Amino acid sequence: KLKEKVIKMQKPIVFNYSKLRGRIVENKYAGQVCRSGRLTDRSVSLKLNNGIGFSQDEIINWCELLNLKSCEIPAYFFDTKV
Repeated sequence: KLKEKVIKMQKPIVFNYSKLRGRIVENKYAGQVCRSGRLTDRSVSLKLNNGIGFSQDEIINWCELLNLKSCEIPAYFFDTKV
């Protein structure tokens, strides 16, 4: 007999980017974030609203622009909403 396996769909991980948004606003980098990665305002909005994810290159570029240390990456890019 074949046993049927039930595959449970995992809920998508939703990240909390409020700290990242705050850093962008406080340093007035909104326009520079778009230009640095050749992103449109729409792409940035989708990223900050969990519509599309960040690539590793984008995380590195944004950290350089926002003067974030590598040890700060989890707090800005991987803080999950509960």
